[in-house]
Amino acid sequence: MKTIKNILMLLGVLFVISTLVFAVQGTDLKIETVQEMVNDSIEKNVAKEYRISSIDIPEDLNFAGEKVPLEDPEIMERVDREFLVNTYWQSNALLLMKRAHKYFPIIEPILAKNGIPDDFKYLAVAESGLTNVVSYAGATGFWQIMKETGREYGLEVNSNVDERYHLEKSTEVACEYLNKWKSKYGSWTLTAAAYNAGPGAINKFMGIQQVDDYYDLLLGDETGRYLFRIMAIKEILSNPGKYGFQIDKEDMYNSVPTFTVEMDEPVSSFADFAREYEINYKILKRHNPWLREPHLNNSSRKKYIIEIPNKGYYKESK
Repeated sequence: MKTIKNILMLLGVLFVISTLVFAVQGTDLKIETVQEMVNDSIEKNVAKEYRISSIDIPEDLNFAGEKVPLEDPEIMERVDREFLVNTYWQSNALLLMKRAHKYFPIIEPILAKNGIPDDFKYLAVAESGLTNVVSYAGATGFWQIMKETGREYGLEVNSNVDERYHLEKSTEVACEYLNKWKSKYGSWTLTAAAYNAGPGAINKFMGIQQVDDYYDLLLGDETGRYLFRIMAIKEILSNPGKYGFQIDKEDMYNSVPTFTVEMDEPVSSFADFAREYEINYKILKRHNPWLREPHLNNSSRKKYIIEIPNKGYYKESK
């Protein structure tokens, strides 16, 4: 198919050339001039101002205050790779900036309250892109929490309610998990690596290789890139103009103000429930993604807090 396409393109170019040659016969135009016209017609449409260049890596690059050994050429190459990939993946970087403006104000105070360095908000960016994704292994939500881990740390996880999709509650669990492994490893870099690969894998690698520093470990590709990717994202999102991004405040995504409703009984239909507050089912679920079904079982009469957007931010449902 590709060969046929290339042949057709070549025939098209030859047709253009032959047409132009025929058209200039009997005129003062030269064949060389025709060739220049053809070259101009097939020139790619690339802005003259656009330039691609190497990137200066900040000398004080660090994660949670722990300095990166940039003097090591192997480390420097790995850092450079992530800066290049994440700087020149412009559409993704812009999306991350827009989402960060919406979600960081929710995440930051929870990290601070639990004694977790602010840099860990970029771990959530690296894990999920600040979206409620589900990995091939079943890790879920902004913080990519496994089902067993969520239950172990007190989240309700079932087909009806899955609090791994609850941003505030899942961030609290992530903080508890991170503090646990910081106490064991003594370093935030190893803690972050354990968050990605699991403490069992990190312990195994440390035992085999007889080192206890993230930058000395030979790890799998994902975890080996993990910290460097987080640091590149942190630097780009913190200094967008430095890396060629122009984004205005009005371009950012913003949270919609909400109020809360306590619910300690079953809900037979969230479509009907939403209509009571002049919104629709879709909007209710977007603000409460942890509600996984069209109804709430709640046979135990547990108290749930449901967020409802303030009136006037969405089209009213009739």
